[in-house]
Amino acid sequence: MNRERIKSFFGNRTVKILLIAAAALLLLLAVWKVFFRATDKPTPYEATAQEERLSNLLSQIEGVQNATVMISLADGAPVGAVVVFDGADSILTRIRVIDVASNALNLKKELILVYPS
Repeated sequence: MNRERIKSFFGNRTVKILLIAAAALLLLLAVWKVFFRATDKPTPYEATAQEERLSNLLSQIEGVQNATVMISLADGAPVGAVVVFDGADSILTRIRVIDVASNALNLKKELILVYPS
């Protein structure tokens, strides 16, 4: 008797539509949670003391008004650097920035990337 009641309950067209709608809603919720979850806001980058010192040093070069430095480290030692500067965008200014940064970090000149802003 119970089995017949369950069959007739699930045999009802309205119940089938409601079950399919509920399953679709759960699936939509799962997809939203996986693919559209709120991402954490990136934390602002804070320069290290070494980057600040190098930025101040590079800002004293003729043709460079303001310099921002980001140093890449591996096992605590510098392995590369990126320098972004405001000022005169000339090849001479770029060469000076590369020379000073490579000497200050004791790196090959090829490992210093320089970009004018």
